[in-house]
Amino acid sequence: MTATGTDTPTRHDQHGRYPRAETADDFRHNLAAVRARIDAACQRAGRDAATVRLLPVSKTIDEARIRQAYAAGCRFLGENKVQEAHHKWEAMQDLHDLYWSVIGHLQTNKAKLVARFASEFQALDSLRLAETLDRRLQLEGRQLDVFVQVNTSQEDSKYGLAPAEVPAFVRELPQFSALRVRGLMTLALFSEDTARVRACFVRLRELRERLRQDAPDGIGLDELSMGMSGDFEIAIEEGATVVRVGQAIFGARAVPDSHYWPAAGN
Repeated sequence: MTATGTDTPTRHDQHGRYPRAETADDFRHNLAAVRARIDAACQRAGRDAATVRLLPVSKTIDEARIRQAYAAGCRFLGENKVQEAHHKWEAMQDLHDLYWSVIGHLQTNKAKLVARFASEFQALDSLRLAETLDRRLQLEGRQLDVFVQVNTSQEDSKYGLAPAEVPAFVRELPQFSALRVRGLMTLALFSEDTARVRACFVRLRELRERLRQDAPDGIGLDELSMGMSGDFEIAIEEGATVVRVGQAIFGARAVPDSHYWPAAGN
């Protein structure tokens, strides 16, 4: 299924250099290019491309450009900051089949916003947050697909549970009936060293396989959300079922990444 040991390079050298997409045709072109990369990675790994979901990441993108992306076929968008995502959701409620995934760190005091509008949350990393989300979702009469975030790069600057903490954490999740656990998520090391990037994805896949051996009833571990514009081909080779792609679709961002992934505790 996977292609560990292949020499697929990262594309992190393109970071900050992708051309800005403005029109629906720009987005169609970029989406086709990304899907071609997905197809090629799946072919290398002996996988069906239909098993990989592309999640376009629209952080910092204004409403007008998101509407152009929608016209090009985007129906599910990922956002890092919940207040930004909630504002966009409110502004585009006329697009009834546009859904939102919150993929960034969430403070418990903002859980009520996620419970109100999000279809998916990919950064679950504490029982306190799980409890707060569950309570808020029940008040809204909703359920939410969630991914457990794992810090596979072991960087202090990244959120997520240490791999060793995940088994005990997952065993606690069945008590939260409004949370539908779908799988695991990680952010790989941002590096042009392919072997070190790949190791992050291998770590998540191997953790998932161990967890599956005694996962509690009702806990789904089918999904692996890993890989972004510069490294999603490597992630696919290692089993990714969701790839989170921003710049390769929308173009380079003006806001630095540190705005979205501040050092833990800041």
